[in-house]
Amino acid sequence: MSQITQQLNKLASKQQANILQRFFKTGKGEYGEGDIFIGLKVPQIRQVVKQFKDLPLTEIKKLLSSKIHEYRACALFLLVAKFETNNEKLKDNIYKLYLANTKYINNWDLVDLSAPNIVGQYLLDKPKDILYSFAVSKDLWEKRISMISTYTFIKNKKFVDTLKIAKILLNDEHDLIHKAVGWMLREVGKRDLKTEENFLKTCYKTMPRTMLRYAIERFPEAKRQRYLKGTE
Repeated sequence: MSQITQQLNKLASKQQANILQRFFKTGKGEYGEGDIFIGLKVPQIRQVVKQFKDLPLTEIKKLLSSKIHEYRACALFLLVAKFETNNEKLKDNIYKLYLANTKYINNWDLVDLSAPNIVGQYLLDKPKDILYSFAVSKDLWEKRISMISTYTFIKNKKFVDTLKIAKILLNDEHDLIHKAVGWMLREVGKRDLKTEENFLKTCYKTMPRTMLRYAIERFPEAKRQRYLKGTE
């Protein structure tokens, strides 16, 4: 057992693990089926990350391939922290490591804490073909990575790829994709309401209800109700 896993295990809580196993839908047939938790909260993981910022990528990769959810989360937090440096070669290596190990980034929290800060940041001024490949993947989490990565573009007021990927995922069957798309559309609207509404006007009557609710969550109540009733 490594020093970092020893530190994580010291903070583990069986009671918290039981809560997390239910929250992250680890039962048979659920999206997180078979995932294993030891019972750590995010602030606890972040505290451990601060102690191991110099951990080499080879060790982080081992952590990322663990069966234990919190170990994988810790690995991703470490990658995000390392990615914030000005070392372009390191960023390139982290990005490649990330894409080669998406099978371990296999729950919504793992995607959301890492995709914008690694994939989105890396691709900000580069071709974004990989996101379009992920958007049509059969893997739920790669599809979510494709959408959530665009959060970085949105923060930089670049909305084109978000809207194109949202269109690809518009008829996806999974609730977690509906939520991701709706969330990113809402983030577009916070920065440019007209752009969001122009997109919604073309598809809001047919998009999944959860997606629409997320997208219009911050609208004034009267306008929100018109969208929900299909009269906007």
